[in-house]
Amino acid sequence: MATALDSQRLGLIFQSRPDIIEGIERAADSPGRISLFNKIAGHVYGMLHNDGEPALKRRKVDPATDAANGTQQAAASSGNASDEPVLLHVKEISVSVPQRKKLEICLSQNFVYARAPGTAAPVPGMTYAWKDIEYLFYLPVPEKAQIQHNYVLFPRGTCLPSKDSPPTVEPLVFTVPATAPKEGTVGGTEAPSAAAVSDTYESLFHWAFERRLRAAGNARDLVAADPSKFHSVVRQPHRPNERAVHVSGFRGSKDGYLFFLDTGILWGFKKPLIFIPLNRIAAISYTQILQITFNMVVEIFSGEGEPNEELEFGMLDQQDYRGISDYVARNRLQDRSMAEQRKARLQLAENRGPKKGSGEGEGGDAEGGTELEKAQFEAEQQLQNDEDEDEEDYDPGSEGDSEGSGGSSDEGDDDGDGEEYGDGDGDDDEDEDDEAQAEDEGVNPEPASTPAQRPRAEPVKKTSHVPVRQGWAAMASSRPTDDVDMEEKFEVM
Repeated sequence: MATALDSQRLGLIFQSRPDIIEGIERAADSPGRISLFNKIAGHVYGMLHNDGEPALKRRKVDPATDAANGTQQAAASSGNASDEPVLLHVKEISVSVPQRKKLEICLSQNFVYARAPGTAAPVPGMTYAWKDIEYLFYLPVPEKAQIQHNYVLFPRGTCLPSKDSPPTVEPLVFTVPATAPKEGTVGGTEAPSAAAVSDTYESLFHWAFERRLRAAGNARDLVAADPSKFHSVVRQPHRPNERAVHVSGFRGSKDGYLFFLDTGILWGFKKPLIFIPLNRIAAISYTQILQITFNMVVEIFSGEGEPNEELEFGMLDQQDYRGISDYVARNRLQDRSMAEQRKARLQLAENRGPKKGSGEGEGGDAEGGTELEKAQFEAEQQLQNDEDEDEEDYDPGSEGDSEGSGGSSDEGDDDGDGEEYGDGDGDDDEDEDDEAQAEDEGVNPEPASTPAQRPRAEPVKKTSHVPVRQGWAAMASSRPTDDVDMEEKFEVM
């Protein structure tokens, strides 16, 4: 008789992941594989429902029979967290997601939940089984004068938004200060053991979460941000001496913060929260590149036969590009900024010729930079060249020069008279004659080219030049045919 796949046990283990069950059923195409999948299912089931009991002593019982025997798995199967004794509870905790309230965080054998002060029942929609916790984070709260941190819990199937089937449960986010818990706020049967680790909220919750997850057979680790691996270069106005581990940005019209962590990229802390695991990232692209900001598009693997989805985060500071690029390279993620479908948005630096007059130092910096830096350099260089061309085209004295050229014929006539009656020294002698005549008339001497110019752009100077031109014209018209006396007078002076 052929061995059948234990679909019932697989359904209990992967009830929140039907895609995994479908994959196992497709892969179980031989007796050897069916037997292997059944062994794996039995081992995982035993770890989840026997509280760490050795596999050799595992009882092969039905879940309904186990519940009838009155074990602790009865509460887990029924999903009623209020029926379990509270091992640890912490009062006066600020919860921001799913609801923004001051609540109590309670930890039992199989659940973590939030309840209102003075009540025993959990708040609807805020109960989470330890075995269903998929990701757990401890991150600083940005833009706060006092140091605070958020604990973020993602149940299975809630880390990525889904348009087709939105999750029925939301992540849990609550905030703790950097101080120690107040006296009387910590209670429960494990409160005496927790007193040794209650120096801060951080040490208390770290100890409690790791203890409960390990007891439930969930091997998830609590992930925190590491400034040595990623930090923003933008200075924090509220805490300037502390390196920020987030990047401010927008998703649509909602502002938020990106955290580049060891296990993936988290976007928070407003609904909907998003966490993109590294193994779900197909590629990262940079778009809408400006001088101050740029956008980042994360391409996410979808299910089999479905196109990949894209999540875009906008208005990221250009100063953080280097850190994000290093994060992408360190985790061996694919950069598709230069893909064919995105080349229309960004003209690459190598596709454009070098600009004339650009400095060698700037050109050297652009050659050695990344594609984003090259494009930014070219855009700035083009803007600078356009400004230089505008300055070269503008000439405030061009109008006056064109009009002054018309008077050169009169000046030429005067020069001809000077050559006819002068001693043949050319323009120098004529300039001396002009200065001498101007002094006789009590007018300050001006260069020979001055009467020919009509600076209309300066009407104030025009009134002062008119008498000089009129006086000079009168003297030129009444000049005697023999100006020897004038030259002699000039020599005496």
